[in-house]
Amino acid sequence: MATISASNASNLLLITLASLLLMLGTSTAYEFRVGGENGWSKPDGNETESYNQWATKNRFHIGDILYFKYVNDSVLVVDREDYNKCKTSKPVREFTDGNTTFRFDRFGFFYFISGLKDHCEAGQKLIVRVMVHPEVLSPSYAPSPLPNGEDGLSPGSSVKPKSNGASKFIAGSSSSSVIMVALGVIILVFA
Repeated sequence: MATISASNASNLLLITLASLLLMLGTSTAYEFRVGGENGWSKPDGNETESYNQWATKNRFHIGDILYFKYVNDSVLVVDREDYNKCKTSKPVREFTDGNTTFRFDRFGFFYFISGLKDHCEAGQKLIVRVMVHPEVLSPSYAPSPLPNGEDGLSPGSSVKPKSNGASKFIAGSSSSSVIMVALGVIILVFA
């Protein structure tokens, strides 16, 4: 096996750590508070924009989180047909805790409606399109469809909002993968 001098090993370690920090800096996600200060509530007609108008002004990516704050209501994740019909009887996911966080685990469209049909019909519904980051554009990356063709969705997280807009934080899942790779490289260099 080739011998590495102490100065070369130190330089390699510094390069590895710098690369790790650079990768961690690009592994960010955002949290978006749905409805701003009003939260997730039935529109009363005085709103300046609908939930969908708000969504089109933002860019959502895998790892980002939606935060729904509500009282005496619920958040349903549904398919497109149930979204269009405000059908609340068979949601893909249902949240009733009043402080719901939902993390995007794939790209594509997500459909949210109020669990109260009259609220949904009044406009308390949201379509979010999750974009693909350029670095994940590869043939091997695609969402896993369920056998019946519905969207595969993950449970929400426990991150709380810091403001009415988007809050930035380091996404744990991709960061831990980067750390493991960097540790593997360090071990190989010093073995």
